[in-house]
Amino acid sequence: MKILVAVKRVVDYNVNIRVKADGSAVETANVKMAMNPFDEVAVEKAIRLKEAGLAEEIIAVSVGPEKSQETLRAALAMGADRGVHVRTDIETEPLAVAKILKAIVEKEGPQLVLLGKQAIDDDCNQTAQMLSALLGWSQGTFASKLEITDGTAEVVREVDAGLEKISIKMPAIVSVDLRLNEPRYASLPNIMKAKKKLIDQYTPEDLGVDVTPRVKTLKVEEPPKRSAGVIVDSVAALVDKLRNEAKVIS
Repeated sequence: MKILVAVKRVVDYNVNIRVKADGSAVETANVKMAMNPFDEVAVEKAIRLKEAGLAEEIIAVSVGPEKSQETLRAALAMGADRGVHVRTDIETEPLAVAKILKAIVEKEGPQLVLLGKQAIDDDCNQTAQMLSALLGWSQGTFASKLEITDGTAEVVREVDAGLEKISIKMPAIVSVDLRLNEPRYASLPNIMKAKKKLIDQYTPEDLGVDVTPRVKTLKVEEPPKRSAGVIVDSVAALVDKLRNEAKVIS
């Protein structure tokens, strides 16, 4: 089985996000970037499937500018076998990414595509579902557990009511949640080996995909500051404030 894993370069989750002075976007200049945490979980799952003898090759794919290769090298250092970089300086939307991944799937012929359920920069949670629709493949989303047996994928997914277990036929698209596993740290020898691993490069035009944005960002602004809390001296005073000031109870 061949596994394709999509990885995205995002602002590191430890960074305090700042909005540009002109309100056009989030500030990324001189900001630490990293692999999307959900994608790290997807890479780790692919590696574990290979270690269990269920996969023969893991291909990491990233769409973005030149520096996205750093994210691919991180995936290769974790244990992916080779990378595919689709280079574009245009900010790609989920549908464009799904179309690019579809083209890569058709070139590589994987039986399983793993993605993080969402990226922490836009929180769209759309790419996996769109890719499934474009390919006509089975899908399992928000996976907190994944097992592959006899041409089927058993997916335990998180839903509003708790956990749901589904069985889907391969080939399949699976988007993973953080609870699926704990990603490993890349060892120094593997980091050195990753520098020599192959990364194929394409452009969206090579794949016949138009990545022109369909959504225009009008303005980005920080959420309003929280006002200071109020200490009350009794339950009666609390109820009064909730009823008459906050108006959340009647």
